[in-house]
Amino acid sequence: MAVRMVVAVTDRNWFDCLRRQPDLTEVNFWYPSPLSFKAPLSFKALQEGELLFFKLHAPVNKIAGWGVFDRAYNLPLPIAWDTFGVANGAKNLTELRTRILRYRRIEDEKAAVEIGCLVLTQPIFLPETLWFPPPPSWSPHIQRFRGYSTDHAEGRALWDRYLSGSETLHAPLLQPEMSETAARYGDPVLIRPRRGQGAFRLLVTEIYGRRCAITRERTLPALEAAHIRPYAEGGGHVGSNGILMRRDVHSLFDAGYVTVTPDYRFEVSKRIREEFENGRDYYALHGSPVTVPERSELQPDRNVLEWHNQKRFLG
Repeated sequence: MAVRMVVAVTDRNWFDCLRRQPDLTEVNFWYPSPLSFKAPLSFKALQEGELLFFKLHAPVNKIAGWGVFDRAYNLPLPIAWDTFGVANGAKNLTELRTRILRYRRIEDEKAAVEIGCLVLTQPIFLPETLWFPPPPSWSPHIQRFRGYSTDHAEGRALWDRYLSGSETLHAPLLQPEMSETAARYGDPVLIRPRRGQGAFRLLVTEIYGRRCAITRERTLPALEAAHIRPYAEGGGHVGSNGILMRRDVHSLFDAGYVTVTPDYRFEVSKRIREEFENGRDYYALHGSPVTVPERSELQPDRNVLEWHNQKRFLG
């Protein structure tokens, strides 16, 4: 099976900042302007599990690392910072904003800015001794990226660089279910992204249409991706283990004062009234239907909801 890859031009400041960060599990490979795609989570250049190689700007003009592609998003700059922090490749939001405004030649420091974000997991930042040139067909006029495939010589050479670099650095390699024969001969396969907290938040935000599933609130800074079953207790960073909630509802959900039933109804515990002598706004939502994604595989897992009802909800 042929696997696609992308070689993308990157900001040297981004690269240098990130390679100094220990134990990064995910990074935001951003563009100063929104990406062009017709629907959320739709990015034709790559699919989940394919590789994006970082190519440093000229005059360096070398590939210096890679990451496993998870999803693509267009995000308001503050949300990108709040989600990834220094994994955006900047020390703070002010530095990130300054660099983006400079790229876009915007002088208003308070201007609302939306950026394109490619979320990458398992990033690798090669030591300089292992940097290597882009494929021979690479043009210096390319401003963003170019795609390659393992069914052509240049793509296969990139794949072999990935294999040898991973082996040299003792980096995690391919899917654990990969056959021994494929592992021995380096047959290209998709890599399983190890989605982190940031990627989980963005995935849940998009599949719920950037609206709270309970209140329909759409003020993005006030919304959070709630794990139904906490990650620390066996829950995954997957869409079926998440619900987008307004921040206060999320806090109550984690504490067990509210829940979502397996038939997607919102329930409020009597303990709010007993313990806080309040809760009128929440009780007004008791029994109301919860809005869930249309795609069945992204809807909250009913078994996990049952877990929350039994193990967390205070009744």
